[in-house]
Formats: sequence, C-alpha cells, structure tokens
Amino acid sequence: MRFLLPTPGAEPVTAWRPPLYPVPWATSPFDHFYFTRPIAVDKINWPNLEYRYGGVFFKPSAVHTGIDIPAKMGTDVLATGPGEIIWAGWGLYSGDPANLNDPYGLAVVILHDFGFQDLPLYTVYAHLQQVDVVPGQWLKTGDILGKVGETGFTTGPHLHFEVRIGENTYYNTRNPELWLVQPQGWGILAARITDSYDNAISDLNVTLIDKDTENEWNLQTYPPLGTWGDGYYQENLVFGDLPAGDYVVSFEYLQNIQEINIQILPGKITYFTFRGLQGFGTTPPPTKKTNYLITPIP
Repeated sequence: MRFLLPTPGAEPVTAWRPPLYPVPWATSPFDHFYFTRPIAVDKINWPNLEYRYGGVFFKPSAVHTGIDIPAKMGTDVLATGPGEIIWAGWGLYSGDPANLNDPYGLAVVILHDFGFQDLPLYTVYAHLQQVDVVPGQWLKTGDILGKVGETGFTTGPHLHFEVRIGENTYYNTRNPELWLVQPQGWGILAARITDSYDNAISDLNVTLIDKDTENEWNLQTYPPLGTWGDGYYQENLVFGDLPAGDYVVSFEYLQNIQEINIQILPGKITYFTFRGLQGFGTTPPPTKKTNYLITPIP
C-alpha cells in the first residue's frame, strides 16, 4: 500500500499568532507535520494545557488519547487533511452507531489519502454538535465536517482531536501535537524521561519556563498505559506551540531537582532525554529505533 503526501494549500492568515507553516512540513526524515488545525487559525485553537495527550480526568482507567481544543458551541470543525469519511455519527468507541451514550458523542473519522511508513493515517473529531458529512464522502483540507459541541463525555464545548496510525482504534493513537503543523517561528518540545534502566517514568511533574517572558507551564509525562510514543522519538513528554527561544525544564528525581536549558528552534522538534543517574542528553535517537508496529494494550 502506497500513499501520496498531501498537496500544500494556501497559507492561512491569522492576527493572534504567526501563520502556520505550509503543509506538509518536515525538517528531518522523521518529522511528520502533515495536518493543519481542525479549528480555523483565525480563532484561538491551541490544545487545553491542563488536559493533553495522556491526561487522566474522568477516572484512572480513562486515559486521554487526543488533545482538546476549547471552542465556542457551533464553531466550524475543519478537515486537517484530504481523505475519505469512514465514520460519521454516534458510537465510535463502542462501534455501535445506535449508542447515544458513547463517550465520543457525535464523531467523524477521516482516512487520509496519504500515510506514513506505509501505514494508513486517520484523524478523529469528537464531541460534535452536528455532523455535516457522510461515510464515503471525500474532503479536502479545510472542508467543514461538523460543528463544535459537547456530546459524549465532556465538561463543556470543545473539540477532541486524535491521530491514529495503522488502524482506526482507540489503541492506535499517537500524540497529535507531533502531527499538527506549527505557527511559523514556533516549535515543539519532545522528551524521553526514564530511570537508569531506560524504563519510562510515568506521571512525572515537569516544569517548563520561558526565560524571556518568565511564563511557566506544568507538564506531566505519559501514564504507564494507554499512550504510545512516536516510532522514532519514543517520547513520553510533548509540548507544542512554543515560540522559538530559550527555556528551562526541571523536575524532581530521587529527591533531587534536575534541570536542563533548552532552545526551541523554529519549525522543529527540540528533543532531549533523561536517563536516571546518567543524566540528560540531547542526541537524537538512532535510526534503528524507527518502528511503527502497532502493539495494543493486553
């Protein structure tokens, strides 16, 4: 199975932040910024900072497998890339279109006409107020597919957005922030934080500080189950939509504060590792770790 990359579209215009890089955007063979934003860029549309990929809200077993983008009820939801509608309606999680209690509420799934590493890509748009497409319909980037709502398990109007790779299941998600194109001049932080034996440290509280503005964010590494790192980066921490500049990352490990200065580069992923007593590193993973086999939770 072979896929073509998406065709670049016109550069969107926005007044509240820089315009997005063109899609697709990649500065290394392992980047995959293939998708534009599902909420128009002239509206505030970055992810909810308190409930990112891997967050836990409703109960310990309900891991958040996407990002939430707050928006007003009825806001247009846009296709982030071209492809075919393969689901439109209720019951996405349960697989039962008659299940009006499905946690995703009204949802749409697109099978895109391009993939990555010879695997198909899907995007999910959930908690919609209304659906304006039908299965089998083909959309181009930016086409309206529905309206923001609060159907399913929600605490208010917003869009739940997922990226799935290989199969269209809850167990095949990846962090959408590594797939959404960034504003021009902005970048992404990704990290793998482990103990000395390379076991990922789960639910670790991490602080990120912008040295220029002194803005501070509190982050958490992924939980032990329910999330999947990128095939190359194998990350367990991601923070996107960061203006290029100098930052400080800190967290506590074995009752000691660990700290690293990093530079977010425009249009790129800034990557670091921490491996217990071996400390920090900034060397990218070896290419042999590029692996997109799908391994569901037992």
